[in-house]
Amino acid sequence: FTILVVDDIKKNLQLLSEILEKAGYEINFATSGKQAIKRLKTAPPDLILLDLMMPDMNGLEVCATVKANSVYQSIPIIFITGNQDKDYLVQAFKQGAADYITKPFQEQEILARIKNQLRLQRQERQLQNLAQKEQEKAAQLEATLQELKQTQTQLIQAQKLASLSQTVAAMNHEINNPISFISGNLHYANSYFQDLLSLIQLYQDTYPNPSPEILQQLDEIELDFIAEDWAILFNSLQNGTERISQLMLSLRHFSRLDEADLKATDINQDIDQVLTLLQHRLQTRKKRSGIQVIKHYSQLPQIYCYPSQLNQVLINLFNNAIEALEEKAQTQAEPFPEPPTIIVRTKIITDKDTSNVLIIQIEDNGCGIDEAIQPQIFDPFFTTKPVGTGTGLGLAISYQIIVNNHKGNIHCVSTSGKGTQMIIEIPTTASIKSLKG
Repeated sequence: FTILVVDDIKKNLQLLSEILEKAGYEINFATSGKQAIKRLKTAPPDLILLDLMMPDMNGLEVCATVKANSVYQSIPIIFITGNQDKDYLVQAFKQGAADYITKPFQEQEILARIKNQLRLQRQERQLQNLAQKEQEKAAQLEATLQELKQTQTQLIQAQKLASLSQTVAAMNHEINNPISFISGNLHYANSYFQDLLSLIQLYQDTYPNPSPEILQQLDEIELDFIAEDWAILFNSLQNGTERISQLMLSLRHFSRLDEADLKATDINQDIDQVLTLLQHRLQTRKKRSGIQVIKHYSQLPQIYCYPSQLNQVLINLFNNAIEALEEKAQTQAEPFPEPPTIIVRTKIITDKDTSNVLIIQIEDNGCGIDEAIQPQIFDPFFTTKPVGTGTGLGLAISYQIIVNNHKGNIHCVSTSGKGTQMIIEIPTTASIKSLKG
């Protein structure tokens, strides 16, 4: 161990040197406070013996300087004093002194106090090292836990997408065939009906005086009403089949059965397809009017992305917005001061690196998110919904898809009670190679 002895009296330095060297310690000397600070910087000791009363810079000032420096503040300082004034000793301990010895020197006392302080310093360092190792272990365990959560989330996501693809494939097969049959034959049905009406009209013109049985039957079936209502009925059938076909197309587009890999896509069209799937949730419900969707689309280029994954993010965010509007309608006593609204915006901006970035903003005027929990909303399995109604995976999966898979960013701006805006940022100039990497 190295000890720095600071005293302006050479006799004291010589006496302390003899005692310490005989005990096996290495000694450095300083005859003033300023010289002690210089020696401290060039050769930091394990312990400092510091005279309390010195000219120019006294021991209290030296101690304050040492303890103010994070590099040296752990070095124990033992004051040397011939002054038994308690006020001086109190000031010394306030400045950070570890102990003190009095003049005239007692060899055994000096060695005992030094040995004790060095032992305490060694134990403190051991505790610090142990605490650091425990912190590192805790950090490693936390990192492992987060990796496990992310892996579990990814497995659940992959399973959901696989199940969705299988379901959509089955639905397409089972529904498209009959719908195609109905849609393809509606034209012929209408033609046949018109032919029958023409034939009936011809009979009426040729035989203006039908039998009583025919008159009774015409009256019961209300032939004139059928002729008028047919056009409305036919249009309803035609619109219904077109609606089903569009829904199946939107569902297929959402799942992107044939587009699992990275490819260029029309983001505005993707958003429209997702909103088509959610049309039933936007309609008027108990305690709230229908949700209006306001679109502010910019002219966008084709964006390279994973379409199926991005559609999953969009439907998660729109579902959350709808649920926030429904929660606000159910919990507040007064009706909505303004119509429940979702605003969706798309645009391209140039960031500070002069790279083009796609921005998708989905904003609602629902219940908002409490500021205290906003930092947690992207954590796996975190949810504010009642038990059994939410998995806490929607935003966690969305975060992984945008940040990890698309090298982008997703964040939230929300005010409790007023609404939420979710913002997606995806680089448009990223190469396929960089995204796959």
